[in-house]
Parts: sequence; structure tokens; C-alpha cells
Amino acid sequence: MTSRYKLEPLHRNVPDEDFLSDLRRVAHELGSSTVSIRRYDECGGFSASALQRRFGSWHAALERAGLERVRYENRPEEELFANLAEIWERLGHQPRMAEMNSHTSRISVDTYRRRFRGWRRALEAFVAWANDEAAPVPRPNSEHAGLSPSSRPPRQGPREPSDRLRFLVMRRDNFSCRICGASPALRPGLMLVVDHVTPWDAGGGTVIANLQTLCEACNGGKSNLPLIEG
Repeated sequence: MTSRYKLEPLHRNVPDEDFLSDLRRVAHELGSSTVSIRRYDECGGFSASALQRRFGSWHAALERAGLERVRYENRPEEELFANLAEIWERLGHQPRMAEMNSHTSRISVDTYRRRFRGWRRALEAFVAWANDEAAPVPRPNSEHAGLSPSSRPPRQGPREPSDRLRFLVMRRDNFSCRICGASPALRPGLMLVVDHVTPWDAGGGTVIANLQTLCEACNGGKSNLPLIEG
């Protein structure tokens, strides 16, 4: 009978040169002078995390292999912060350095540490970015209730919330579903979505007062549920 469960192999006794040779092979196959963590996990014979543990960091492994460092320094801060927001939402709590690996983040923790001169400073810069221009938005005016979509005021904002707005809504809701209370902090792998209370097609604005956090299950079964006052 074929076994249904298999353990990942241990790499403790793998010589350094075997790791480095495989890293060079991937670079050669890609026709590149460097290899990103994501691309190595897709094409490598080992895991990127195994090389990071062995050599201390991904850049150290690249240097030992004679390859160029992956250049993330010129990435816009907006992209770095959007990546952090995505991880924070997925985990349901502030990311820790140990959680910033190739399986959770598109960008290495070393990139954040170099750009902001430390992980803590990177988080502080991210929080400042998230709070920037986050002026209070008034609740939808009750005088517009019951109006037909054609007579309601124009909707506010595009249909999809920005990365900053998504993060602010989820933080306000404690990264928990406003209907059932489920959170990825308690149920790893749970997916949260940001949902319009008054539907966008019915004139609901993409503003913090008209957005709420729901899990995928509750979002699928939602039917004109009222906004829960927090």
C-alpha cells in the first residue's frame, strides 16, 4: 500500500557545495545572474528556507554561490508596505521576523531591515503609512435611506479599496469577521475579505464607514446585513 504521508527530507548533512551548486544550476536555467527566493522555491532542489538557515540569509547564500544579490532596494515603499499589509491580514496579528519567510512574504525581511535600518523601524514606518491621510469619514447619512439607487448621492471611491484602506478596516475590526468573530490568529489559513455594507452597485461608497471585515463563508452567505457599530 502506498503511504499517504511523507516527511520532508532533512538537510543537516548536505554539504554546503551541494546547496550552492543547486543554486547556480537554477540561475543558469533561468539565464540570470541572480535568483529570488520565490524562483528558487519553484525550481530548486531544496527549499529557500534551508539555504537561509545554512548560510544565515538569502543574500549570503547568493554571495557564496558567486551570484549577484537580488536588488529589492529600489522597490517603492508602497509595494513594501502593501506586502506587509497582506501578511498582517493573513496572520491576523503583527508579523514577527520569524514569520517573514519565503512561504509568507514576497519580500525578504532583510530587505525591510536594510531599507529602514531595522525590523522595528520598518514596522513603525508601515504603521505611519497606514495611518497617513486616514481622516475620519462620517457614517452614511440616514436621510438617504430608502432612496432608489438612481436618486442616491454618487458613490465614493473606486469599487476595490486600496491596500491602506483594507488594512485600516481589518485593524478596526480586530482582524476578525464582524458576523461570526472568526480570525486567522485563531484559525490559521482563514481568509478575510473587506465587504461593502451598502453594496457598491447600489451606491455604497468605498469608505471606511461602509466597509466591514468578513470571513469568506459569511461573505458568501451575507444578505443585506447591517453594519455592526463598533
